Order: sequence, then C-alpha cells, then structure tokens
Amino acid sequence: MVSFFRRKKPEAGTGGGHAGRPKLDIEALAAAFPNAPGTEPSGSDAGDHTDDARAAPVADAIDATAGTSPSTEAETAAEAKVQAFMDAAVAAPVAAQLPPAQVPIEAPIPTTPGSSGTQEKPAAAPGKSGWRERLKGSGFARGLGGLFSRNPRLDDDLLDEIETALLTADVGVTATTQLVESLRKRMKAREFADANAMLGALRGDLIAMLEPVARPLVIDPAVRPFVILTVGVNGVGKTTTIGKLARRYKDEGRSLMLAAGDTFRAAAVAQLQAWGERNGVPVIAQGQNADAASVAFDALQAARARGTEVLIADTAGRLHTQQGLMNELGKIKRVLGKLDDAAPHEVLLVIDGTTGQNALSQLRQFHAAAGVTGLVVTKLDGTAKGGVVFALAREFGIPIRYAGIGERPEDLRVFDAEAFVDALLPEALGA
Repeated sequence: MVSFFRRKKPEAGTGGGHAGRPKLDIEALAAAFPNAPGTEPSGSDAGDHTDDARAAPVADAIDATAGTSPSTEAETAAEAKVQAFMDAAVAAPVAAQLPPAQVPIEAPIPTTPGSSGTQEKPAAAPGKSGWRERLKGSGFARGLGGLFSRNPRLDDDLLDEIETALLTADVGVTATTQLVESLRKRMKAREFADANAMLGALRGDLIAMLEPVARPLVIDPAVRPFVILTVGVNGVGKTTTIGKLARRYKDEGRSLMLAAGDTFRAAAVAQLQAWGERNGVPVIAQGQNADAASVAFDALQAARARGTEVLIADTAGRLHTQQGLMNELGKIKRVLGKLDDAAPHEVLLVIDGTTGQNALSQLRQFHAAAGVTGLVVTKLDGTAKGGVVFALAREFGIPIRYAGIGERPEDLRVFDAEAFVDALLPEALGA
C-alpha cells in the first residue's frame, strides 16, 4: 500500500497532472483502501453510497494536490494529508478491512486426552482381523512373512533362517532355542510333509507358549474397592492405559475412581483428570510433587466411603535402575495396606512393546519392588518387533492381561494368544 503513493517520474509523453508528478487515479486509490477508518456510511443508505464514502477521503487528498501551480506550502500540506490518510489505513486491523464473510476462522481440531491434537486412526476391526491389521508391520511378522513368502525347502537351512528371524524379533535366546530344537526333532522324525506343515507346527508351539499367560484380569465382586496399581518406566503409556481401562470398566457398568499418583511429571495430573472428565469418572488428586503414597491413601479412603467398585492408581514413571524411586513403590503398597491388608489387589506393569529385551530387566526389578501380578504390553501396532511377549512368557509366566494395538480406547484388547500369534504369522506359504 505504501508503494502505491511513492512518487514516480512521469514517462515521456504522458499528459495530465502537474509537471514532475504522476497523474493520480481516485478510483484506484479508493480500491486500495476499501474500508479506511472513518469512511463507513451509516443508516439505510449505506449500501447505496459505500463507494462514494470510501473514495471521499482519498479524493479530498488528491484535490488538495491537483492544482496547476501550487505553492510549496500548499504542496507540503497536501502531501501531509495524503500521508496521514495512508498511515491511518495501514494501522487499521486487517480483519476490519475485510467483509465479515472473509474473516478467516480457524476450526477447532478434535483432540483426546493425552493426544497431540492429531487425528486418530479408526479403532481396529473386532476379532482376529483387527489384530492382523495392526500387527502386520511388526518385525516378527515381516521376518517370518518374508521367509514363508516362497515355498522353502524343508531342511536345516530353513531352521537356521527361522532361528535368525525369531532372534531378530526379540523372542530371546532361551525361547528361540526351545522352539527351534522342538522343530528340529520333529523334522528329523519326519513329522512334516513340507514347509507348510512346519509353519503349522511353529504356530502351535508359539500359541502353547502364550496360552498359560493369556489370562484376563477378573475383578473380584466381593472386594470393594478392587485396587489396581499401575507401574512402569517413563513413557510406556501408564496414564493413557489407565484412561482406556476406565473407559472399558465404565462401559461394563462398573463404578470406579482414579488416583492421580504421578505427581512428578508435569501435566500428568491434568492428563488423568481429562480422562476422568471424558469418561465421567472422579479423580482424586493433589498438587504437583505431592507424596504419591498420600494421594493413594486419600483415594482409597474416598473409594471406600462411596462404595466404589474399582480404584485405579497411577504412579510416576521411574527407571528400574533407580533404587530409591523403586523403594517408593514399596511405600505406596505399605500405605494402602494400612486401610486394606490385601490392597493393591492387582499390580499392573505397563511395558512398551518397542522396548525389546530390556523389558525383561524391567519386569525383574519391578516384580522385586512391587510384586507384579499382571502385564499390559502397549504400542504393538508401531515399530514393535513383538517377540518380547514370548520372552516374557517363557521366563516369568506372569499373566498378560491386555495388549495395546492402537490409540483408541477400543484398541486396548484383552490379550488373546491365538489372535496374537495368527497376526504375526502368514496364513499359508506364499501369503
């Protein structure tokens, strides 16, 4: 806009205007400032005289400079008038210069508690198809899928390739050795007619390894409240898992309460409160850096007074190598035991499926500190290799209660050994 009023030398042969001054176009100036301050008409005739009213200040300014032989003082005054009009127009808010229909309005983006504002994927399909859809990109599925995408020869080389694929997928040395040696003995005994039969045998062995730990969490109706304590290292998704569990139990018609025991991480309390508000569940919370054991104690008292069926307590994430923080979990258990000798009734360790073999060390340390009674394996739909589930089952035998195969609350599934294995293996040779 400012450049529009800059003086330019007239081109040779152009007429009109004062010598050394370009001819000014009133209509062009009016178009440049359609809604200049002080130019809006009022009353019922506003629509009829809008253009005239907008052009008037500009015309007045130009009239003051349009004389054939203006004096220096008059020219200076006219230029000042044009400059003042220009400054006022530039300073006006942009939204005020646009018609109401053109003012940009940013639509809100739907978000969920704990999300970054991005659009979530739809929930996975029910049944085995949902598991296969979400786990088909795992390292386990890619490794064995590529191996059986052709019709391999039934020999020791095939067993070596299976062993490499299992180790690469974080199944672990102990579990892998057990699986491969079982297949080798059966192959030597000529139990397999072809590689497809070996694939079926591998499927059966994997399911047999997971079936003993595929036990869903059962809420004892005789216990009120049934206290669930969630533990785990930083960033595994404890608070989000609690929100999804709250949604599940709420849909089952249970009354429940949440305890915001993660008083260390910034915004953790607010995140859990958002989940509670979303699901219509009360949340017991104190300020940041409050004593987590005190929060758990207050929540258990409140849940008992209200006759709540389920109380889920969050805790701060901590590295399993930090002995002082691990001892704090023991303190939480002791404080809860002052009100209920059996509390907590379930200690859920949340494990990130992408962790790999480090998950074994986590479980070992948390089990020693808090007595883990169940596992939740999250983020299996991402870059997880998936094999660590078999390593956990083989070494500890602790029940795997739930598996996270997506971001939606519906994607926290009760762990199903058969559906999990079928999602990792190809359906047949060449699949």
